[in-house]
Amino acid sequence: MFSGIVETMGKVAELRPEPPGCRLIIRQPQIAAETRVADSVALNGCCLTVVECDGEVFGFQAGPETLARTNLGDLKPGAFVNLERSLKVGDRLGGHFVTGHVDGVGRLLEREDCGQWSMFWFSVPQPLAAQMAAKGSIAVDGVSLTIVDSEPTRFSVALIPYTLEVTTLGRLQPGDKVNLETDILAKYVQRVLEAKEWPPDDFVR
Repeated sequence: MFSGIVETMGKVAELRPEPPGCRLIIRQPQIAAETRVADSVALNGCCLTVVECDGEVFGFQAGPETLARTNLGDLKPGAFVNLERSLKVGDRLGGHFVTGHVDGVGRLLEREDCGQWSMFWFSVPQPLAAQMAAKGSIAVDGVSLTIVDSEPTRFSVALIPYTLEVTTLGRLQPGDKVNLETDILAKYVQRVLEAKEWPPDDFVR
């Protein structure tokens, strides 16, 4: 479990083929020094398990499903990623509950910069839009954000200068892919509403 409060950015040092997946080697000295094998770390909001630590770098194995359903499959050496280690019991929850299970991929549609502040519009798969609402929470590349406007195929967020500086969001340009995870509470509400339409359980025990 994560909070969506990115600790820092790391840099992709190497993409090592391990068919049918690959090994992602990330360079970030501070995180690497405090990380152990089997720890969970969110990369761009995708929860992965640390499989190696070596000095200033640490590595993850990403399978074909992860590479196909997130933007991790588009990473190249030198690219930056958002990093957040899993929450500890008793930690402050500065963002919202984020599981690290990416629901879908969107794209940056528009970027409106006003000085050091920005308004972003992202595309969203319509099934996920049903789990989103204005003033609700969304994780974009692992960053906990508040939705400004929510429409059937797109949504907007307002980004402060700090977020633009310390996460990969400040580097995004229209067309770039982002990982999306909707609020876990919205998923359960949607499921309860769907269950009301289920046919009666006529199974005889």
